[in-house]
Amino acid sequence: MKTKKSTSITIAVIAVVFTILYILFAAIPLTKEYQFVPEWNLNLSSPVSTNIDPEEKQTFFALGQTAGYFTDKGKIALLKTFPSRVTISDSFFALYNTEASDIDFFDNKGRKAGVIKGSGFPFINDDRIYLMLPGGASYSLCDINGNAKWTCENIITLTAFNSNKNFTISGYANGNVKVHNNYNGDLEFEFVPGGSDYSVIYGADVSENGKYIATLSGQDKQRFMITERNQTDQTKVIFHEYLDSDLNRRTLVRFSKDGKRVFYNYKGGLGIYDLEKNSTLKLPLSDKCIAFEESDNLLFVLGQNGNEFTVYIVEKTNTFEGSFTFTANHAFIRTMDNALYIGKDNTISKIKLERE
Repeated sequence: MKTKKSTSITIAVIAVVFTILYILFAAIPLTKEYQFVPEWNLNLSSPVSTNIDPEEKQTFFALGQTAGYFTDKGKIALLKTFPSRVTISDSFFALYNTEASDIDFFDNKGRKAGVIKGSGFPFINDDRIYLMLPGGASYSLCDINGNAKWTCENIITLTAFNSNKNFTISGYANGNVKVHNNYNGDLEFEFVPGGSDYSVIYGADVSENGKYIATLSGQDKQRFMITERNQTDQTKVIFHEYLDSDLNRRTLVRFSKDGKRVFYNYKGGLGIYDLEKNSTLKLPLSDKCIAFEESDNLLFVLGQNGNEFTVYIVEKTNTFEGSFTFTANHAFIRTMDNALYIGKDNTISKIKLERE
């Protein structure tokens, strides 16, 4: 039979243990979740601002037949409407039509920066100005005045194209891939990924250091592949996979900003290959991926299926965080600092990203 004293001791011990456990578990931080906080909405019918602080950051947009630049404070810095086509980046833009030649291009303040000499379609990627030449097989990289620095000539149709500050990669209908040095135009190397019954390159990218090349290619046994180039310009396959079904259109293949991951859109899904972990995350989706944007810790993917657009959100650890869908005729996504910007027809919205 328990005494009153022993019962009191037992209760005291339980209380102490409970208190210790409470302190221990209370000290463990809860998993932080991302919060998406709407900050402002900007209507493109708003007047262009004449009072923009030099500290305000800006980026470009293109929605339907309207393009220009807006700031992180929700101001329109430059607005252009155009009847045909536009190519635009944070540095430059150009308006052109299907019979373009000697095309004027402008800086992000709207000042004429030069003339892209020759006939063809301009393509502006960051501060790089390209002229895609008639015939769809060759292209030139131009200097900041619009004059051709060097030209990659080919007779086979160009089917994939990408670039970074150091290299330009091009893929062709015969399955060939070429990588050129941006500074002097030298052909760094070329190869054929192969492995499929019919060779064609649908998507390609090269890492900023030129060491890795990612391609999505082929019909009948379509495959995604990453090759590594060594110091003697020989390449070896470090990863490849045959895909369950085939795309028959151009698709996005892109290295992450830090060069540690590769994003690629295949038929039926989004793939993310981690070069450090040698692992792949696959997310099923029926949309066509039309844009990849990165913040410090998140990847945003814009998918389109007709007039339905979906933004998919993936954490840097390759964890799927969620998605949301909206209806529009035209849409875009952009990131600046710790914010996501979503364009929808005639409006732009800023969503601040917080982790709490």
